[in-house]
Amino acid sequence: MTNEELLAAVAEMERIRTFEDRVSVEFAKGDMPGFVHSYSGAEAIAVGVMGALMPDDLITSTHRGHGHCLAKLVPVEGVVAELFGRESGLCRGRGGSMHIADFGRGMLGANAIVGGGIAIAVGGALASSVLGDGRVAVAFFGDGASNEGVFHESLNLAAIWRLPVIFVCENNGWAESTPFTYSSSVASVADRAASYGIPGIAVDGTDVEEVHSVATHAVLRARIGDGPTLIECRIPRREGHFVGDPEGYRGKESIDAARNLDPIEIARSRLHARGLNAEELLAETAAQWRARLDDAYATAREAALPGSEEVEQDVYAR
Repeated sequence: MTNEELLAAVAEMERIRTFEDRVSVEFAKGDMPGFVHSYSGAEAIAVGVMGALMPDDLITSTHRGHGHCLAKLVPVEGVVAELFGRESGLCRGRGGSMHIADFGRGMLGANAIVGGGIAIAVGGALASSVLGDGRVAVAFFGDGASNEGVFHESLNLAAIWRLPVIFVCENNGWAESTPFTYSSSVASVADRAASYGIPGIAVDGTDVEEVHSVATHAVLRARIGDGPTLIECRIPRREGHFVGDPEGYRGKESIDAARNLDPIEIARSRLHARGLNAEELLAETAAQWRARLDDAYATAREAALPGSEEVEQDVYAR
C-alpha cells in the first residue's frame, strides 16, 4: 500500500472498531433487539479486501457483518436504525444486525445461516458473467461454513464456469464454541481449493497490507476471466461468538493472545516505521466519526417502529 492508502486503511479500521465497541455498550442497555456479533479483530480483512474492489462490485456477508457493511460504505445511519429494528433501517427494521443489506451499494446481505451467503455471491458472479458488466463478487464466511455443503457446491460451480467470484474465509479458529482443529479434516481451509482446481491462499488476516495484496490479485484474476480464488484469512478471535458470550470453552490465555495481535496496532506501527506522524489527523477523523455515531443513535432511538399491520408484508405472496 502507498502511504496514503495505509493511512486511509488505519482510519477505516478504527471506525469499524469504534462502531463495534459502541454497539457492545448500547446492546448491554437492553433496548436493541436480537443478538449482535462483533467484528472486532477482523477489521484488516474487510478493509483490505474492500480496498481492492470497485464501488459497484458485489459482496455477501455473515451474521458478523457490520465491518463488511461499513467498509463497503453502507451508511452508518441506516445500519444503526436497522440494529434497533426501526422503519428507517436499511431493511425497514425487518432484518436487524444479522440481515443487513444495501443492494444499491453492492451489499447483497448479511446472513444468519452459516454459509448462506456463499451461493448468493456465486449467483451475483453468474449474473455479472451473463451480463458482461465486469463486476466481481466476494463471499465472506467463517471457518465453520467451510464444512457446509454449500461451500463445496459453490466452489465447484464457480470453478467449472470460471465465475468472477472470490471466496474469503475469515478463520478465527472457532465455529461458535467448536475449535477448527477438531471440526476440520484439513489443517488449512485454503487447501480445499485444490479439489476444485482453483488457487487457494492462506494469509495473515491481521495484516491489512497482505490481505489487500492477495485480494487485489484475486480480483484482477476474476475480472479478466480467470475464475475464482479461495483466500483464507487467519485471525485470532478477539471477542466471544456473540456480545455477552461467557466464553467458558476457552481460557484467558487464548483471549489475551488474540488481543495482543491487534490489526489496528500492527498497521499503526507500519505508519510509524515509515516516518508518518498521523496522530492528529487520525484523532480528528475519530472525533468526527464519534459525533456521527452519536447522531445516528439519537435519531434511531426516536425513529418509528414498523407498523404491526405490515407484519406479513414481504413474507407471503399476495
